[in-house]
Order: sequence, then C-alpha cells, then structure tokens
Amino acid sequence: MYEHQTYEHILQRMLDKVSNQVDKRQGSIIYDALAPAAAELAQMYMELDINNNLAYADTATAEYLERRTAEFGIHREPATKARRKALFYGSNNVPIDVPVGSRFSINDLDYVAVSRVGTGEWIVECETPGVLGNQEFGTMLPIDYVAGLVRAELVEVLVPGEDAESDDALRKRYMDAINEQPFGGNIADYKKKINEISGVGGVKVFPVWNGGGTVKATILAADSSEPSQTLIDEVQTMIDPEQNQGQGLGLAPIGHEVTITGAQGRVIDVAASLTLAPEAVLGQVKSDVEDAISDYLLSLRQSWATEPALIVRVAHIESRILTVQGVVDVTNTLLDGAAANVILADEQIPIMGTVTLSE
Repeated sequence: MYEHQTYEHILQRMLDKVSNQVDKRQGSIIYDALAPAAAELAQMYMELDINNNLAYADTATAEYLERRTAEFGIHREPATKARRKALFYGSNNVPIDVPVGSRFSINDLDYVAVSRVGTGEWIVECETPGVLGNQEFGTMLPIDYVAGLVRAELVEVLVPGEDAESDDALRKRYMDAINEQPFGGNIADYKKKINEISGVGGVKVFPVWNGGGTVKATILAADSSEPSQTLIDEVQTMIDPEQNQGQGLGLAPIGHEVTITGAQGRVIDVAASLTLAPEAVLGQVKSDVEDAISDYLLSLRQSWATEPALIVRVAHIESRILTVQGVVDVTNTLLDGAAANVILADEQIPIMGTVTLSE
C-alpha cells in the first residue's frame, strides 16, 4: 500500500514545495534539513505497512494472528506429547512390568510409563512435546533403577505428538470456521470437533452412511499415517462412546450414531529404468530416489482430507525422480506392475512399498 513512499520520493516531494529561488542542491541548508525528516517519514511508512498487514487474518503472523483468531474463539493448538508402546523384558526375555511413572531415555528424549496394556507392554508418553517424540525407535535406558529390568524397547506410535499449530494451519482453520459455520452436527461441526482432538491429522465425514442418523468419520493420524487402534478408540469415545451410541454422551448430537474408522494404507510398489549421468552409479542415487518418492506420497497423504480420492500419478513420480542429482532420464515407470496411475478409494492413503530401479 505504501510501496511508493520511499525516502527519495518523499524527499523530492518536500523539496518541490520549497521555492526555486532557494538553493536546494545536495549539501545545501534546505536539503540537509529535509533529508533526515524524509528518512524518518519513509521509516514510518514502512512500519505503517507492516502494522497494516498485522491487522488482517490473511497477512497477520504469530501473536497478531492469534489475537485476531481469538476474537472468534479460535486459539492456536499447542504442541502435544507422543504416546508410544514400550516393551519391557527381564532375564531370558521374559516380559516384566515396571512401576507407573518409571522414566526411560533414548537419544536425548525421555519417556514416562503411564499405563499398562499387558504384562511387559506399556503405554509411555514422551516428556518433550512435538513430533520429535514420534521418531525414535529401539532400546531405551532406564533413568531410575527398575528391579529385574534387562531390556526396554520403544516400538509403535499409538498417538502421534504434534508441534504447535503453524500460522498457515491456524489461518486456514480460522478461514474455514468463518466460511463454513459449524452447527448442530453438520459436516463442518464434525470436522471441527474431530480435528481438534490430539493425534488427529485429518478427517473425512460420511453422513447417513448406514441409514438415517448414522455418521462415519474416517481419521488420519497427525503424522499423516494410518491411525493406531488406540487413537481410533479414543476418538470414538470422545465423539460417541460405542456402548452408548446415539445417547449424546459424547460430542455428537443426540440421535447420531457415529462410527470412527481409520484411513487404510495402500502399499504402492514402484519400478523404473533410469538413465544416469556418467559419474553416477545406481547404488548412489537409489536412496535419494526413494526419498523423493516418499516425499511425494507424503504430500498426497497430507492432502487426503480435502480430496475426494487420491491419485498416485506416474508423471509426478517421474518428475520427482528427475530432481535427484545424477538422474538424467526416467522411463518404463510402473506402479504396482502397471504403467498407469493408481486411483485410491476415498478412505485409502498411499504407503511406499518396494522401489526397484534398473539402468
């Protein structure tokens, strides 16, 4: 809005208002008196432009965006802690239990035992909020002594941890709430309530899916993967407890029988023939090609909630492969053994399978 209010433009405008009978050349008394004022005014216009952008939701950032969305009762979602499955063994690999509250460490992350699933099988919670808690797997070391413990292993992600909501995500949620008013169990209402549950990364709502009064909601985990049964059960209980479906004991309206399901992974195998640069060898580029394909499939999963059905496209796979250093060309690309796009069902998400490369 104020991009033309530069130092030079302001100074010239001020000089133009001074009589030509006066010396206005650089170094003159008038010039030297007006130049600092013009610099200050230019700085003021720059700050005015920044503050103007911070006043509107589509351009505001950080705390200013939070203040705007808070006017409509929409607040930034904080980082949440990952909940994982952990296995504990004594001598001779015999499963043993550990005390509630026992703490364990793996690669600078600490986990605390919160609840028992079965003998030697526990749910542990990462003490550090965010996606970092989802990433480590393997042997944990006890922080406090646990009698009889020989080995502790961190395995499955049950409820993914999430980082604090980004500006873009908060802005989109705010715009969605303004443009699609949630009310009384409509689709927008279910999406809003379910997306606010910790560990949920997306949801599709299917109204009247099994007759009048029935609703099915299919969820995606916060890390864009298939949700665990633990997460599905938690969402089911919060929205409409199975033992009292339709009674209004959860967040769903009275009379709505809600079924929560999880997105289903569809493994995609990729095969392709590569033409490599003279200095490149297949073994060197294979890992980068796999990463490129994995990133593409992740981007599809991240858009799953807003798409009727995902399509894994050969052309997009090839374009990603061509970004890998050392790859000159790619031909004969097959997805699940066929030279065609793979069209997924509306509740499916693509998972990378085997990648077979040849020259």
